[in-house]
Amino acid sequence: MKYKLLVLDVDGTLLNNNKEIMPGTLAALKKIQQMGVRIVLASGRPTYGLLPISNALELNNYGGFIMSYNGGQIFSVQNGEMLYEKQIDPEMIPYLNKKAKKNDFAIFTYYNDTIITDRPDNPHIQSEAKINEMRIVAVEDFPAAIDFCSHKCMLVSDDTENLIGLENHWKKRLNGVLDTFRSEEFFLEVVPTSINKGDSLALLLDKLNLKREEVIAIGEGACDIPMIQLAGLGIAMGNASDAVKSCADDITLSNEEDGVAAAIEKAILSEIRATQIPLDELNARAKHALMGNLGIQYTFASEDRVEATMPVDVRTRQPFGILHGGATLALAETVAGLGSMIICKPDEIVVGMQVSGNHMSSAQEGDTVRAVATIIHKGRSSHVWDVHIYTSTDKLVSAVRVVNSVIKKR
Repeated sequence: MKYKLLVLDVDGTLLNNNKEIMPGTLAALKKIQQMGVRIVLASGRPTYGLLPISNALELNNYGGFIMSYNGGQIFSVQNGEMLYEKQIDPEMIPYLNKKAKKNDFAIFTYYNDTIITDRPDNPHIQSEAKINEMRIVAVEDFPAAIDFCSHKCMLVSDDTENLIGLENHWKKRLNGVLDTFRSEEFFLEVVPTSINKGDSLALLLDKLNLKREEVIAIGEGACDIPMIQLAGLGIAMGNASDAVKSCADDITLSNEEDGVAAAIEKAILSEIRATQIPLDELNARAKHALMGNLGIQYTFASEDRVEATMPVDVRTRQPFGILHGGATLALAETVAGLGSMIICKPDEIVVGMQVSGNHMSSAQEGDTVRAVATIIHKGRSSHVWDVHIYTSTDKLVSAVRVVNSVIKKR
């Protein structure tokens, strides 16, 4: 497979304007993970704030990563290993707090599942806590409360003019010590120097022994430009600024139009043929799908015939110990589905339309049944498969007819 890693900005890219993953995007991301593509969530959010999104995408099952704090931390979701992090020198906290007090700005930082701040009633801080599902801890003496190494500090104010003035001052005053930028009109972020999504992505690629040509990066903001430029395929969202679009190799739809799903379809799914994927890889990718849960394993695949096995055990038997008819039909649909995917064109998708079966005999617990699917009709809009299911002694258990509908991708 050409691409092995997909790096996604979160807000404005993966999430729509309601901070939700749209169903089409969720389905596409789960599908490519089953095909072996690993996902990296690359965001300015703290690591804790990205965990609910990681859980929704099941990154722990597929070896995904969180690249939080705009690249300040890289976290392996599967094993909990911290692969990289860079933090602010604690001696700088009193200075940052002094400037915040002088300008009447609120200040906060993140720690585990909390936001620590001297202004707990600030609406922007409350919104940040809600978005990241974090608790607010109010403190009177901010520097004294920060007895840990922080990944970034945030100054908050609706006085945009003064916030810009401090940003410009710090770009000169803190050059080489800390980096500062406004992520929102009311947020001035202070982070360790030389932190960006591109440099951190390069570190991750080195650890994974991947080439940049094997990476897709999708984003919409200025902070995404370094990773978009580094990736073999950099994609800008339709809602991105012109500056971001000018740096990208391609432009997809907006975050309100399943732009990530559209990009995945074009760059990954339309380029992959099932016959190009080894059977052991197909089986591994289905580990967390229905066929994996039933113990189904592909054993042969071609354009005219597909075979697979399934154990008769606690997952597939009836309470009294024989093969369940529903599991038999699931096995038949599994082999027929792969067969149709093999023969359909890149711009087509396959949807199961009808399945009917006749059960001739039983299979006992402890046996392993074998399904053999052969195509009997290969039309432009439908495929018809005959699936015969046998015991290990070649006794015919079931004969199943599966009809798949072939639909053009939109």
